[in-house]
Amino acid sequence: MAYYRSIGSVPPKRHTQHRTPDGGLYREELMGEEGFSSDSSLLYHSGIPSAIVDASPWDVPGQATEEHRPLKPRHFKLHDLTDPDWKAVDAVTGRRLVLGNADVRISYVVAGEASPLYRNAVGDECVYVESGAAAVETVFGVLSARRGDYVVIPRATTHRWVPAGPEPLRLYAIEANSHITPAKRYLSRYGQLLEHAPFCERDLHGPDEPFTVAGEDVEVLVKHRGSRGITGTRYVYATHPFDAVGWDGCLYPYTFNIGDFEPITGRVHQPPPAHQVFEGQNFVICNFVPRKVDYHPLAVPVPYYHSNVDSDEVMFYCGGDYEARKGSGIGQGSVSLHPGGHSHGPQPGAMERSLGAEFFDELAVMVDTFRPLELGEGAAASEDPGYAWTWAGRGPR
Repeated sequence: MAYYRSIGSVPPKRHTQHRTPDGGLYREELMGEEGFSSDSSLLYHSGIPSAIVDASPWDVPGQATEEHRPLKPRHFKLHDLTDPDWKAVDAVTGRRLVLGNADVRISYVVAGEASPLYRNAVGDECVYVESGAAAVETVFGVLSARRGDYVVIPRATTHRWVPAGPEPLRLYAIEANSHITPAKRYLSRYGQLLEHAPFCERDLHGPDEPFTVAGEDVEVLVKHRGSRGITGTRYVYATHPFDAVGWDGCLYPYTFNIGDFEPITGRVHQPPPAHQVFEGQNFVICNFVPRKVDYHPLAVPVPYYHSNVDSDEVMFYCGGDYEARKGSGIGQGSVSLHPGGHSHGPQPGAMERSLGAEFFDELAVMVDTFRPLELGEGAAASEDPGYAWTWAGRGPR
């Protein structure tokens, strides 16, 4: 979901002649979801968007996963995945898969190099910028991504990441096998964000002007689905795909900064759906942001113990001081996985310490999945093996 925008040069009437300055015709392309039955945009190209001159296999690195056995809470220190030569790593091919299933894959990368042109034809991407900054060049225009931004990129959008500045670009990539939208309960039946939503259209920032690049025989990496799972193809286009002089519609990439999420609070502890921001097929994304906490005189501000009967809970800790996890080794860049079938909650002593608290200074991105997650190679490379025993204070004898 994104509201209507019109950028650059478009004709007064769709599907009609749109002439170039020398009298030729621009090529109109419909980019739409669910066939012709959902959101779409019309792009007007100088070249032919279908003109490829070569295609070859691209082996997408590191997509294998292993079953989550034994079933237990896990802690991954994602900063351990930083390549010492990160300045030569790009934000696409350098991703390390941490967790995944048929609906969603969660990866992490620390990058300093511009990525190749890339198109994810599997599903939408929602990439959280933990640190650093980047220009995200797309066929729709350029997005400016900074710390705390979600960059939401629709399926099959050709784009590339160009890091900006000396700081490492740390990205937490949530790749869907579906479309990613704001929670449906925030939307009117016509798609407008409602008054009770914790953000509004003013907080969504799409491209402001066209972005065109000249070139011939341009490579684009395409991630797509195959009979054996995720696979890839390397296309070579006759002309550069960034050749749209204008577009209009309701489907395009945009950014949303977590600092613009207005937390919903109450007299007693609010359940995770109060923190939801986006959703995809069989998963949701939530924000835990700095906020006033429960103000009933007998409130216990930290979460109560709970069993995720139908979901795996993945929490990415990206700022502040997460009160419920003190004493567990959780810190900046940590990910906790609390699987369905296991009760979890605050660490010993956290409930008592939270009594009387008025404000929590914490920042975390949560993904709840409704099918079990498997472990990627990035999980094995960054796991803290002692996390599961932190509630008991001791491990196996």
